[in-house]
Amino acid sequence: MDRRAFLQTLAVGLLAAPLAAEAQSERKVWRIGFVEAGSASVNRHFLDAFRQGLADLGYVEGQQIAIEDRWADGRVEAFPGLLAEVIRLKVDVIVVSSGNGGVAAKRATTTIPTVFFVDDPVRLELAASFARPGRNMTGLAFTPFQELLGKWVQLLKDLVPKASSVALLGERTGVWAASVQDWRAAAKPLGVTLESFEVGDPRDFDRAFNRMGQERLDGVIVRGGPLTVRFRDRIVELAARYRLPGIYSFGEFVRAGGLMAYGPSVPAVFQRMAYYVDRILKGAKPADLPVEQPTKFELIINLKVAKALGLTIPPSLLQRADQVIE
Repeated sequence: MDRRAFLQTLAVGLLAAPLAAEAQSERKVWRIGFVEAGSASVNRHFLDAFRQGLADLGYVEGQQIAIEDRWADGRVEAFPGLLAEVIRLKVDVIVVSSGNGGVAAKRATTTIPTVFFVDDPVRLELAASFARPGRNMTGLAFTPFQELLGKWVQLLKDLVPKASSVALLGERTGVWAASVQDWRAAAKPLGVTLESFEVGDPRDFDRAFNRMGQERLDGVIVRGGPLTVRFRDRIVELAARYRLPGIYSFGEFVRAGGLMAYGPSVPAVFQRMAYYVDRILKGAKPADLPVEQPTKFELIINLKVAKALGLTIPPSLLQRADQVIE
């Protein structure tokens, strides 16, 4: 190589170096607003599962993505403010859980792509249909409550064959009040009468369980929601105090000391939400991404709690269990 060619090559290299560095510094870092219904102290593993889902898809936090997490601490009224915070940060995608969170997100933005985990996105008017949501929102939906209710009642009957009057505990919403008669009708063929107990405040738990004890109910079915999941330790403690066999919708209750749970794996749901975020960041529109329902369900049984309640778990039930806590 002659002197002139060498100098030209050196000049090109010197010019290319700062350009490459500049391109590196300007590489897009996607910002994700993660707004969870519960509290960080007890639901941090949901965020961990979401992070793992993104990592499995090749995203490195701090390089390709930045997650802005906010927590509602079981307070419905917190969602609008939390969503406003992440929107001010100019996030590229919002991830939100619970029906109340989804509705608040719908009101907060009609443009920022949003991935939800909610009860029924069509009924909540977050999606036009499961197959084609048609809005800036998509994600995962709970299995219809009425379908799960029959399974929960049957599980309770497997444990307490003579059970005839059972408490149904859940969070106070307009949907809850409107649906109680349907749920009672679903339980009736199984020989069970459901007594509805609505809670809207942590103080309601003591009052509800006190009434269950006075009415000598045979068990309690607890529907998971932001408030009940946040105060799951208190709920399982009260169920033990009043010696009420409890069936719960999420495994988190049993790991906290509850008797039995059957329902979708919430960490698996959050991990799947990462798939939607990935598709959106790669250019897909939420309107065209079908809403899914959870595919991974878990049956968890706590033998220690069963023994304390004087219950014998049928071998057939133990064989079906995904996890047995001893």
